[in-house]
Amino acid sequence: MIDAQTLSGPIDIAAIRNVRRWSPGACVWCGDDNAVEMFRNEPRCGTCREKETVIDEARRFLGMYGLRPLGGTLQSDDDEEREHRVNARDARRDLNDTKLSELPDPAAVRKALRPRAASVVSEPRSSAHAGTSSATAASRPSASRTSATPPVAPVRTDAVDVAALESRVTGLLDQLSTIDAQMNLIGEPAGLAARARISDLEKQRATVLRTLAALEKARIAAGQ
Repeated sequence: MIDAQTLSGPIDIAAIRNVRRWSPGACVWCGDDNAVEMFRNEPRCGTCREKETVIDEARRFLGMYGLRPLGGTLQSDDDEEREHRVNARDARRDLNDTKLSELPDPAAVRKALRPRAASVVSEPRSSAHAGTSSATAASRPSASRTSATPPVAPVRTDAVDVAALESRVTGLLDQLSTIDAQMNLIGEPAGLAARARISDLEKQRATVLRTLAALEKARIAAGQ
């Protein structure tokens, strides 16, 4: 999940590691809480996301032209390739310089994310109840003036099965936990069957993430 490789050579960051600990809402790699957003299904700060993006861009460039994968050497066929390799090396070094001495348990991270997932449905529910209350209050004077006509029931904006939606979000998080556990169990794929299984699990995880992203967009739209 976290795309930083350990580099050989001494790194004097003991003083930093002694004081930095992960806490819910912080970056799972360095423990920073600045500009934290979801990145590859885990909270990452803006600096770490930037470094990971540099490495991803280098990999895409090398893969597009069929060049040697990233590694310990900077040997390149041209200046552009070397630039990508140097940038990726520097990004890896920066990531390892800020790495927590003990990365958080993925299960603890997912557990911390559950309240946020619950807000996908809790906020629209609150706003819907507020709208219903306002509509009811506005209809009362009309009902008192025309007692012969039964009052029109306010339209329920929370008619969506909120419980089912909340259960779906929780189920998606549980599904991510299962997928991650299976990928960790396989580890580094050594054969065709293992690589095929990893590819299938990655596709499943991407689908789950897209669904969660759609729910988050719906929550934002409902709050506006």
